[in-house]
Amino acid sequence: MSVVGIDEVGRGALAGPLVVGAVILKLPIKSINDSKKLSKQQRTNLAQIIIRKAEGYSLGWVSSTEIDKLGLTGAIRLAILRALTQIGAYAANTNIQRIIIDGNYNFLADDQRSIPMIKADASVNCVSAASILAKVARDEWMINVAAKRYPNYLFERHVGYGTKQHLDAIRQFGPCKIHRSSFKPIKQ
Repeated sequence: MSVVGIDEVGRGALAGPLVVGAVILKLPIKSINDSKKLSKQQRTNLAQIIIRKAEGYSLGWVSSTEIDKLGLTGAIRLAILRALTQIGAYAANTNIQRIIIDGNYNFLADDQRSIPMIKADASVNCVSAASILAKVARDEWMINVAAKRYPNYLFERHVGYGTKQHLDAIRQFGPCKIHRSSFKPIKQ
């Protein structure tokens, strides 16, 4: 039975994309945990192992503009659907029988294979792997792309989350193109 683990990163950020990881593993990978419980170096190392060992993996990206247009729930669902579409190509010979989504909300309620699971990112290996891949990819984009395009906001330090430093930069320079205009601090 093939199980796809799903987790998102960037839900609460004020800027940048939301990214969903989707991973299918045949065998568990040691030392995997919720990406928030690992150091940056551990995540980076584990991401390489996951990419090598996964039967299939993909990332679904949703831009800040799409988040503003669809709302957070719609944006997460879209990112999950994008990730699942891509993982279908990676795992073309795989019969996906279960989709485990981290959290308490089933963004794919219309798909009988999907179930939400609270703290799955810390207890289900393929969901932990999805969490790690999404976190590494989003952080790298925020550091290597966003921080270079918009140096005033210091995205390399907070990757778009609402830190004091980030809020101060928004007050000083106003929002940039990757800020989520529908989110309260930016809206104000």
